[in-house]
Amino acid sequence: MSIKRVCLIANSAKPEALQLVRELSELLHARGVASVCEEHVGRMLGLSYGSMPQLGQSDLCIVLGGDGTLIHAAYVLGANPVPILGVNLGALGFMTEIPRAEVRAALDRVLAGDFRVEPRMKLRVHLHRGEEGRKLLDAEVLNDAVINKGALARIIDLEASIDGAYVTTYKADGVIVSTPTGSTAYSLSAGGPILYPTMHAFIVNPICPHTLAQRPIVIPDDREINLRLKSESSEVFLTLDGQTGLPLVPGDRIQIKQSMNKVLLVKNPNVDYFGILREKLGWGER
Repeated sequence: MSIKRVCLIANSAKPEALQLVRELSELLHARGVASVCEEHVGRMLGLSYGSMPQLGQSDLCIVLGGDGTLIHAAYVLGANPVPILGVNLGALGFMTEIPRAEVRAALDRVLAGDFRVEPRMKLRVHLHRGEEGRKLLDAEVLNDAVINKGALARIIDLEASIDGAYVTTYKADGVIVSTPTGSTAYSLSAGGPILYPTMHAFIVNPICPHTLAQRPIVIPDDREINLRLKSESSEVFLTLDGQTGLPLVPGDRIQIKQSMNKVLLVKNPNVDYFGILREKLGWGER
């Protein structure tokens, strides 16, 4: 694979990230590779920038920040199968595996074609409203889709079905539907299991269920789940990857299934997933 164009997506709130954008832009230019930033970063630094469709036409995406920045990059790239090289500028990330000190060596390997990508599953989320079921939302998530109540709202009722078969009606603060990648995010905090990131499955996890027997379940990735809001609460929200959200009304149906699109993460050959778990979750510590 010949890399001729690289998009740089950075956490613009981090001065170190902006400095690294400038350094990598100069380095890529010296090697005959074009680079492009998001518009707000390009304007700040006086560098070339492009629209979301233009960024999605790149041969490689370099993310400079943390896992939240990488989730944003996955949104920007959309359905385009662009490999993502994640550079972490804080603690080691679950997805941003390249430390700041190794970024040049990692880029050298990638430009030479010496790299491996790991495909990560995304979920496709549709929101249907009204008796006619008109579609108000068609989106994809890398981590999770969350239905939850507002701070002062009562417990909500969510009727769940899988492939048309009734499962249960959750009486809970909400429900998290998570990919394997997202299993170490909000779902883990809500008592969900950790899934190996390339597993062909996803998690349905109730948040603080009224019935303790309602526990997280793991569903094969070829299934479709529908969650219908049955309660009359006026403070219920659908949140996608913790980035965007919208209010729900009684009767809304959220349809979630596997997306045909994948996120392609460039792997760090010096890091393994269980090493990341040990470091991030403090396994083995007293």
